[in-house]
Amino acid sequence: MPNGAELFVDALEKLKIDTIFTLVGDHLNEVLSAAGKRGLNIVDMRHESGVTHAADAYGRIHRKPGLSLVTGGPGHTNSLTGIATAYQAASPLIAVSGAPSSALAGRQVFQVIDQVGMAAPVCKWAAAPSSPGQLPFYLGKAYQEATSGRMGPVHLSIPVNVFEGQADAVLPMPMPSSRPEMAPSPAEVRRALDLLANAERPVVIGGSGLWWADAGRELKQFLTRTKLPYYSVTMARGVIRDDFPTAMGYSDGALNKAVHQVFPEADVVLVLGKRIDYRMALGGPRLFSPQAKFIQIDILPQELGLTRSLELGICADVRSTLQALNTTLGKETWKPRTAWMKRQRTLRDQWRATLASIAEDRAAPIHPAAFFAELAKVLPEDTMLAWDGGDFIHWGRATLPANNPGGWLRLGPLGTIGSALPNAVPLKMAYPDRPVVMITGDGSLGFYIAELDTLVRHNLPVIIIVGNDAGWGLERELQGAVCGSTVACELRPTRYDLVMKGFGGEGENITSLDEVGPAMQRALQSKKPYLLNVNSRGARSPFTEWQLGGKKK
Repeated sequence: MPNGAELFVDALEKLKIDTIFTLVGDHLNEVLSAAGKRGLNIVDMRHESGVTHAADAYGRIHRKPGLSLVTGGPGHTNSLTGIATAYQAASPLIAVSGAPSSALAGRQVFQVIDQVGMAAPVCKWAAAPSSPGQLPFYLGKAYQEATSGRMGPVHLSIPVNVFEGQADAVLPMPMPSSRPEMAPSPAEVRRALDLLANAERPVVIGGSGLWWADAGRELKQFLTRTKLPYYSVTMARGVIRDDFPTAMGYSDGALNKAVHQVFPEADVVLVLGKRIDYRMALGGPRLFSPQAKFIQIDILPQELGLTRSLELGICADVRSTLQALNTTLGKETWKPRTAWMKRQRTLRDQWRATLASIAEDRAAPIHPAAFFAELAKVLPEDTMLAWDGGDFIHWGRATLPANNPGGWLRLGPLGTIGSALPNAVPLKMAYPDRPVVMITGDGSLGFYIAELDTLVRHNLPVIIIVGNDAGWGLERELQGAVCGSTVACELRPTRYDLVMKGFGGEGENITSLDEVGPAMQRALQSKKPYLLNVNSRGARSPFTEWQLGGKKK
């Protein structure tokens, strides 16, 4: 008779989950032993939050659930930040925590805490199986919950006696079914095309729904036929290349100042798989005209019209909707709006010229804009990027193009700085033959710095670029502008390249722009994780300027 751990691993194999992100603990010994004997890929990490971040990123990269497995008590509480990050990003994470034996429930037992209750507010579903035979059922249901509708994390707390105990009877496991491709009605399709066709100044904004729906081919076909200007954000970055004829770059006004002039002039706005959230100024007058007509397509009906009145809301899968739009268009190709496109290209080129002008500053310490201009010269076109948060990073996001589907991995709406490092673990696992570059700051790196060891132990030669301005740069800029002074914003100018070497990787210290290209070439040729410690100056990014708005003293 199998025990709970064996049933758990059986269920994972039936669900085609072959990778476990974990950090060992007493509650997990039985199940990890069973998984190891079966040959599952076990990626052991150094912090439970890093574990859940990595499993979240795995889900985003592969468009299917990633699995995290951590011990109970503090292991579980550590994991909650990663679970909450996945919740905000609508990522299909199955987060499993061990727990003390349920046979001792109600007593003063070591590491007992209400794990299900703590996880529930940041999960789509949370539960605790009470017997070994229930494990297949609960895992199957967890998979279904994580992948239905708008995807998201789920949680199981599994007591150690449930993993270790023998199963007298086994509940059948519900197998996941295909996600339904919710299609729009013919009337909705015609209405959308009529609004767009009759617009003088339309724009299209793509969000993560395009990535989750794997709608790149359909989007490209739609834009080719309609010649509509296209802006992207979140995981839509790179779904089609930034040099596509009608692609205009970031839709984020914090990083693309051209949209401050374009979006207020737009008369029809088509939003594909994107919440009209803070990234879009809630659809309000800071970015859009009150008279603009919005068309929003989202798989979750509650999102439609939540922050902005819509001319047309379509509750449907983005790929199905684009397919329907393309079918209705047939072979029709719209005439280009020459003046409108020319205006947008002019504004885009002016913004790029502004960034290039700032990048001409070659003084030391290195200006972030100058660094990314140098990096762009040597970065291979197929590079996959894991972005952190902070002023140094935002200069890079404003500068570098997004040309690779799935290769623009960001923190998500929770803004969990530091998570770019654990995110880079599954990104390199998914693309072993392509360069994977993680870009972070000295403050952000500190959160999960021990995951440098994870990269080394698992032979994942990620290139880590650290903008080192010896401080919490973004907060330093905000405090200085708003408060007139700074508190708790300074750090030491630590040599993070030496820290990387201490973990067994390689690294270099960069103090001048002339060193950037050669150092990057050596990093690309290395077979080890490689950290470039860039001595940069604090420089207020466009992102921070956007945050400040009218708050400056």
